[in-house]
Amino acid sequence: MAEGLAAVPSTELLEWPKKDKRRFLHAVYRVGDLDRTIKFYTECFGMKLLRKRDIPEEKYSNAFLGFGPEESHFVVELTYNYGVSSYDIGTGFGHFAIATPDVYKMVEDIRAKGGNITREPGPVKGGSSVIAFVKDPDGYIFELIQRASTPEPLCQVMLRVGDLDRSVKFYEKALGMKLVKKVDRPEYKYSIAMMGYAEEHETTVLELTYNYGVTEYTKGNAYAQVAISTDDVYKSGEVVEHVIQELGGKVTRKPGPIPGINTKITSFLDPDGWKTVLVDNEDFLKELK
Repeated sequence: MAEGLAAVPSTELLEWPKKDKRRFLHAVYRVGDLDRTIKFYTECFGMKLLRKRDIPEEKYSNAFLGFGPEESHFVVELTYNYGVSSYDIGTGFGHFAIATPDVYKMVEDIRAKGGNITREPGPVKGGSSVIAFVKDPDGYIFELIQRASTPEPLCQVMLRVGDLDRSVKFYEKALGMKLVKKVDRPEYKYSIAMMGYAEEHETTVLELTYNYGVTEYTKGNAYAQVAISTDDVYKSGEVVEHVIQELGGKVTRKPGPIPGINTKITSFLDPDGWKTVLVDNEDFLKELK
Protein backbone atom coordinates (compact mmCIF):
# COMPACT_ATOMS: atom_id res chain seq x y z
CA MET A 1 0.00 0.00 0.00
CA ALA A 2 1.28 3.49 -0.80
CA GLU A 3 2.60 5.31 2.24
CA GLY A 4 0.19 7.81 3.80
CA LEU A 5 -2.96 6.17 2.39
CA ALA A 6 -5.44 5.09 5.06
CA ALA A 7 -6.66 1.50 4.95
CA VAL A 8 -10.02 1.27 3.20
CA PRO A 9 -12.64 0.30 5.81
CA SER A 10 -14.81 -2.75 5.14
CA THR A 11 -18.44 -2.29 4.07
CA GLU A 12 -19.41 -4.29 7.15
CA LEU A 13 -17.66 -1.76 9.42
CA LEU A 14 -19.24 1.24 7.69
CA GLU A 15 -22.70 -0.37 7.97
CA TRP A 16 -22.22 -0.95 11.72
CA PRO A 17 -23.74 2.38 12.95
CA LYS A 18 -27.06 1.53 11.23
CA LYS A 19 -27.16 -1.96 12.82
CA ASP A 20 -26.02 -0.83 16.26
CA LYS A 21 -28.47 -0.34 19.15
CA ARG A 22 -28.47 3.42 19.52
CA ARG A 23 -30.54 6.07 21.23
CA PHE A 24 -30.01 9.53 22.67
CA LEU A 25 -29.13 9.18 26.37
CA HIS A 26 -28.65 12.74 27.62
CA ALA A 27 -27.60 16.30 26.80
CA VAL A 28 -24.90 17.71 29.06
CA TYR A 29 -24.65 21.42 29.89
CA ARG A 30 -23.48 23.75 32.62
CA VAL A 31 -25.64 25.82 34.96
CA GLY A 32 -24.84 28.52 37.54
CA ASP A 33 -27.11 27.28 40.36
CA LEU A 34 -28.13 23.62 40.40
CA ASP A 35 -31.02 23.93 42.88
CA ARG A 36 -32.49 26.93 41.03
CA THR A 37 -32.49 25.00 37.71
CA ILE A 38 -33.90 21.82 39.31
CA LYS A 39 -36.74 23.89 40.83
CA PHE A 40 -37.48 25.56 37.46
CA TYR A 41 -37.44 22.30 35.44
CA THR A 42 -39.57 20.35 37.92
CA GLU A 43 -42.10 23.12 38.63
CA CYS A 44 -42.35 24.76 35.19
CA PHE A 45 -41.62 21.88 32.78
CA GLY A 46 -42.89 18.98 34.89
CA MET A 47 -39.58 17.08 34.72
CA LYS A 48 -38.57 14.66 37.47
CA LEU A 49 -35.25 14.79 39.31
CA LEU A 50 -33.86 11.32 38.53
CA ARG A 51 -30.53 11.43 40.36
CA LYS A 52 -28.03 13.87 41.78
CA ARG A 53 -24.36 13.42 42.67
CA ASP A 54 -21.72 15.61 44.23
CA ILE A 55 -18.02 15.08 43.40
CA PRO A 56 -16.28 17.44 45.89
CA GLU A 57 -12.77 16.23 45.01
CA GLU A 58 -13.40 17.40 41.40
CA LYS A 59 -15.36 20.48 42.59
CA TYR A 60 -18.58 19.81 40.67
CA SER A 61 -22.11 18.41 41.07
CA ASN A 62 -24.47 16.78 38.56
CA ALA A 63 -28.23 16.42 38.37
CA PHE A 64 -30.16 14.29 35.87
CA LEU A 65 -33.73 15.32 35.01
CA GLY A 66 -36.26 14.08 32.48
CA PHE A 67 -39.78 12.85 31.84
CA GLY A 68 -39.09 9.16 32.52
CA PRO A 69 -36.38 6.74 33.66
CA GLU A 70 -32.92 7.05 32.11
CA GLU A 71 -33.08 3.43 30.94
CA SER A 72 -35.67 4.46 28.35
CA HIS A 73 -35.80 8.28 28.12
CA PHE A 74 -33.63 11.14 26.93
CA VAL A 75 -32.68 13.34 29.90
CA VAL A 76 -30.68 16.46 30.70
CA GLU A 77 -27.47 16.20 32.70
CA LEU A 78 -26.85 19.50 34.45
CA THR A 79 -23.33 20.28 35.67
CA TYR A 80 -22.58 22.80 38.37
CA ASN A 81 -18.90 23.73 38.76
CA TYR A 82 -18.19 25.07 42.26
CA GLY A 83 -18.06 28.86 42.31
CA VAL A 84 -19.07 29.41 38.64
CA SER A 85 -22.38 31.27 38.50
CA SER A 86 -22.75 32.03 34.77
CA TYR A 87 -21.68 30.82 31.34
CA ASP A 88 -21.57 32.05 27.75
CA ILE A 89 -24.08 30.08 25.64
CA GLY A 90 -22.55 31.34 22.37
CA THR A 91 -24.30 31.82 19.02
CA GLY A 92 -24.24 28.20 17.82
CA PHE A 93 -26.45 26.47 20.38
CA GLY A 94 -30.13 26.92 19.53
CA HIS A 95 -32.57 25.29 21.93
CA PHE A 96 -34.01 22.18 23.51
CA ALA A 97 -37.64 21.27 22.82
CA ILE A 98 -40.43 19.83 24.94
CA ALA A 99 -43.59 18.33 23.42
CA THR A 100 -46.81 18.93 25.36
CA PRO A 101 -50.52 18.37 24.60
CA ASP A 102 -51.38 22.04 25.41
CA VAL A 103 -48.76 24.72 24.79
CA TYR A 104 -51.13 27.53 25.86
CA LYS A 105 -51.74 25.96 29.28
CA MET A 106 -48.05 25.18 29.81
CA VAL A 107 -47.10 28.79 29.02
CA GLU A 108 -49.76 30.05 31.48
CA ASP A 109 -48.33 27.80 34.20
CA ILE A 110 -44.75 28.88 33.47
CA ARG A 111 -45.72 32.56 33.46
CA ALA A 112 -47.54 32.15 36.79
CA LYS A 113 -44.32 30.77 38.28
CA GLY A 114 -42.31 33.75 37.02
CA GLY A 115 -40.84 32.11 33.91
CA ASN A 116 -39.56 34.16 30.97
CA ILE A 117 -41.70 33.65 27.82
CA THR A 118 -39.69 34.82 24.79
CA ARG A 119 -42.32 33.90 22.17
CA GLU A 120 -46.02 33.73 22.94
CA PRO A 121 -47.85 30.52 21.96
CA GLY A 122 -49.29 30.37 18.46
CA PRO A 123 -48.85 28.74 15.06
CA VAL A 124 -45.41 28.76 13.39
CA LYS A 125 -44.91 31.20 10.50
CA GLY A 126 -46.43 29.67 7.40
CA GLY A 127 -47.60 26.53 9.24
CA SER A 128 -50.12 25.13 11.70
CA SER A 129 -47.91 23.67 14.49
CA VAL A 130 -48.45 25.54 17.74
CA ILE A 131 -45.22 26.51 19.49
CA ALA A 132 -43.83 28.88 22.13
CA PHE A 133 -40.35 29.68 23.46
CA VAL A 134 -39.27 29.95 27.09
CA LYS A 135 -35.90 30.97 28.56
CA ASP A 136 -34.62 29.14 31.66
CA PRO A 137 -32.75 30.91 34.51
CA ASP A 138 -29.35 30.38 32.80
CA GLY A 139 -30.56 31.68 29.42
CA TYR A 140 -31.08 28.31 27.68
CA ILE A 141 -34.04 28.44 25.29
CA PHE A 142 -36.72 25.74 25.32
CA GLU A 143 -39.18 25.44 22.46
CA LEU A 144 -42.60 24.11 23.51
CA ILE A 145 -44.27 22.09 20.74
CA GLN A 146 -47.93 21.08 20.80
CA ARG A 147 -48.33 17.31 20.25
CA ALA A 148 -51.31 15.16 21.22
CA SER A 149 -49.10 12.47 22.74
CA THR A 150 -45.48 11.41 22.56
CA PRO A 151 -43.35 8.68 24.14
CA GLU A 152 -40.52 11.24 24.52
CA PRO A 153 -41.49 14.77 25.63
CA LEU A 154 -37.85 15.98 25.65
CA CYS A 155 -37.77 15.80 21.89
CA GLN A 156 -35.13 18.07 20.29
CA VAL A 157 -31.65 19.52 20.57
CA MET A 158 -31.16 22.32 18.02
CA LEU A 159 -27.63 23.21 16.90
CA ARG A 160 -26.56 25.65 14.16
CA VAL A 161 -24.17 24.38 11.48
CA GLY A 162 -22.17 25.96 8.66
CA ASP A 163 -22.85 23.40 5.90
CA LEU A 164 -26.09 21.42 6.19
CA ASP A 165 -25.29 18.75 3.59
CA ARG A 166 -21.92 18.04 5.21
CA SER A 167 -23.56 17.76 8.66
CA VAL A 168 -26.32 15.44 7.42
CA LYS A 169 -23.69 13.16 5.84
CA PHE A 170 -21.61 13.22 9.03
CA TYR A 171 -24.48 12.20 11.32
CA GLU A 172 -25.69 9.55 8.87
CA LYS A 173 -22.25 7.98 8.39
CA ALA A 174 -20.60 8.50 11.79
CA LEU A 175 -23.64 7.98 13.99
CA GLY A 176 -26.07 5.93 11.87
CA MET A 177 -28.84 8.54 12.14
CA LYS A 178 -31.60 8.90 9.58
CA LEU A 179 -32.58 12.17 7.97
CA VAL A 180 -36.19 12.20 9.18
CA LYS A 181 -37.14 15.63 7.80
CA LYS A 182 -35.58 18.45 5.81
CA VAL A 183 -37.17 21.87 5.36
CA ASP A 184 -35.87 24.79 3.31
CA ARG A 185 -37.33 28.23 4.07
CA PRO A 186 -35.79 30.62 1.50
CA GLU A 187 -38.20 33.39 2.53
CA TYR A 188 -36.60 33.32 6.02
CA LYS A 189 -33.12 32.40 4.71
CA TYR A 190 -32.65 29.14 6.60
CA SER A 191 -32.84 25.36 6.19
CA ILE A 192 -33.22 22.64 8.81
CA ALA A 193 -32.52 18.91 8.93
CA MET A 194 -33.98 16.64 11.63
CA MET A 195 -31.66 13.70 12.38
CA GLY A 196 -32.55 10.75 14.60
CA TYR A 197 -33.08 7.04 15.12
CA ALA A 198 -36.86 7.01 14.57
CA GLU A 199 -39.56 9.38 13.33
CA GLU A 200 -39.71 12.86 14.81
CA HIS A 201 -42.87 12.32 16.89
CA GLU A 202 -41.56 9.02 18.33
CA THR A 203 -38.19 10.05 19.71
CA THR A 204 -35.57 12.75 20.31
CA VAL A 205 -34.05 14.33 17.21
CA LEU A 206 -31.09 16.56 16.52
CA GLU A 207 -32.34 19.65 14.67
CA LEU A 208 -29.50 21.04 12.56
CA THR A 209 -30.09 24.60 11.36
CA TYR A 210 -28.26 26.31 8.52
CA ASN A 211 -28.71 30.09 8.19
CA TYR A 212 -27.92 31.22 4.65
CA GLY A 213 -24.38 32.52 4.34
CA VAL A 214 -23.35 31.84 7.97
CA THR A 215 -20.56 29.26 8.14
CA GLU A 216 -19.27 29.72 11.70
CA TYR A 217 -20.70 30.23 15.19
CA THR A 218 -19.27 30.74 18.65
CA LYS A 219 -19.59 27.73 20.95
CA GLY A 220 -19.39 29.51 24.30
CA ASN A 221 -18.69 27.36 27.36
CA ALA A 222 -22.22 26.44 28.51
CA TYR A 223 -23.55 23.62 26.32
CA ALA A 224 -21.24 20.58 26.33
CA GLN A 225 -22.49 17.54 24.35
CA VAL A 226 -25.04 14.84 23.65
CA ALA A 227 -24.44 11.24 24.71
CA ILE A 228 -25.61 8.33 22.53
CA SER A 229 -25.57 4.61 23.34
CA THR A 230 -23.69 1.92 21.42
CA ASP A 231 -23.13 -1.83 21.78
CA ASP A 232 -19.45 -1.49 20.85
CA VAL A 233 -17.50 1.74 21.47
CA TYR A 234 -14.37 0.35 19.78
CA LYS A 235 -16.09 -0.50 16.51
CA SER A 236 -18.11 2.74 16.64
CA GLY A 237 -14.92 4.72 17.29
CA GLU A 238 -13.27 3.15 14.25
CA VAL A 239 -16.16 4.23 12.02
CA VAL A 240 -16.03 7.77 13.44
CA GLU A 241 -12.30 8.03 12.64
CA HIS A 242 -12.92 7.09 8.99
CA VAL A 243 -15.79 9.59 8.66
CA ILE A 244 -13.69 12.36 10.24
CA GLN A 245 -10.97 11.75 7.63
CA GLU A 246 -13.59 12.26 4.93
CA LEU A 247 -15.77 15.07 6.31
CA GLY A 248 -13.81 16.73 9.12
CA GLY A 249 -14.08 16.73 12.89
CA LYS A 250 -11.78 15.49 15.64
CA VAL A 251 -11.58 12.54 18.04
CA THR A 252 -11.33 13.99 21.56
CA ARG A 253 -11.18 10.69 23.44
CA LYS A 254 -10.18 7.31 22.06
CA PRO A 255 -12.47 4.38 22.95
CA GLY A 256 -11.86 2.93 26.43
CA PRO A 257 -13.08 2.86 30.05
CA ILE A 258 -13.36 6.01 32.20
CA PRO A 259 -10.95 5.67 35.14
CA GLY A 260 -12.78 4.94 38.38
CA ILE A 261 -16.17 4.25 36.74
CA ASN A 262 -15.07 1.75 34.06
CA THR A 263 -17.86 2.81 31.68
CA LYS A 264 -16.44 2.55 28.16
CA ILE A 265 -16.84 5.70 26.04
CA THR A 266 -15.40 7.52 23.06
CA SER A 267 -15.92 11.19 22.20
CA PHE A 268 -15.44 13.39 19.16
CA LEU A 269 -16.31 16.71 17.53
CA ASP A 270 -18.33 16.99 14.33
CA PRO A 271 -17.10 19.27 11.48
CA ASP A 272 -18.67 22.30 13.26
CA GLY A 273 -17.09 21.44 16.60
CA TRP A 274 -20.22 19.99 18.29
CA LYS A 275 -19.32 17.19 20.67
CA THR A 276 -20.85 13.70 20.88
CA VAL A 277 -19.99 10.99 23.41
CA LEU A 278 -20.73 7.35 22.59
CA VAL A 279 -21.40 5.27 25.71
CA ASP A 280 -21.39 1.47 26.05
CA ASN A 281 -24.99 0.26 26.52
CA GLU A 282 -24.29 -2.38 29.18
CA ASP A 283 -21.89 -0.17 31.12
CA PHE A 284 -24.44 2.67 31.12
CA LEU A 285 -27.17 0.42 32.57
CA LYS A 286 -24.73 -0.88 35.23
CA GLU A 287 -23.89 2.73 36.15
CA LEU A 288 -27.59 3.46 36.71
CA LYS A 289 -27.88 0.57 39.15
